[in-house]
Amino acid sequence: MDEFLKENYALITYSVEFFAFLAGLISYRKYKTTPARIIVYFLGFAFVVDLIGRYPHFLWQMDLFHLIEGTLIERNYWWYTIFWWCGLSFFVYYINHQIVQNIKFKRIIRLAYYLYLLQVILALVFRFEYLFKPDERIIKIASLWIVMLNIIIYFFETLNSERIIRFYKSLYFYFNTAIFIWVLIMIPMDFFEAYFNPEDWNYVLFKWKIYLSLNIFLYLTISSALIFCAPENKLLFSNGRT
Repeated sequence: MDEFLKENYALITYSVEFFAFLAGLISYRKYKTTPARIIVYFLGFAFVVDLIGRYPHFLWQMDLFHLIEGTLIERNYWWYTIFWWCGLSFFVYYINHQIVQNIKFKRIIRLAYYLYLLQVILALVFRFEYLFKPDERIIKIASLWIVMLNIIIYFFETLNSERIIRFYKSLYFYFNTAIFIWVLIMIPMDFFEAYFNPEDWNYVLFKWKIYLSLNIFLYLTISSALIFCAPENKLLFSNGRT
């Protein structure tokens, strides 16, 4: 099993991500007039970001690694910090800002996201060098709190509206739940990246197994929800307005 994982980890990860994106494309027509279409964009974005993020490996295979060797972008930490964590935060914010109907909640989400952007900008200005190291914390922690805030507000509004009766049929419920669980586990794991040693295969394989399990859970949950859920009637979102 471990040998199989060593040889096929990237292929399995990309296959799961591509399957989810394909499911989104197949389902896009029924969601194209709803905020759920943004979830399809998210799946495409995630696949492209993860694929490009493998650039050190691709350059190594093409004997071109010397082009980036010794530079700040020799490792791909900066790429995932900017495009994955900041991108995930944007999509979670944008989707929930669209579906949350309480005006006060919408205002809180919007102001919180502006605060998040300020944190990111300050981190880039004053801690720019940490962007290229595995021990970057500020942006990841900021991404954690903004994602969690958006999802908690969505859950809170759902619990206090008639939508709670049909929550199990909601694509947004499955999307937010999957992201919530994924982030809760992934952020602590990501903090251990500073201790990553490519020679320690016990740790590498342990990390890969957790990452792969989380990604399979995330993408299969979202893709299944896209396929089996139906577009939600706009009237379902009329409750809770103030």
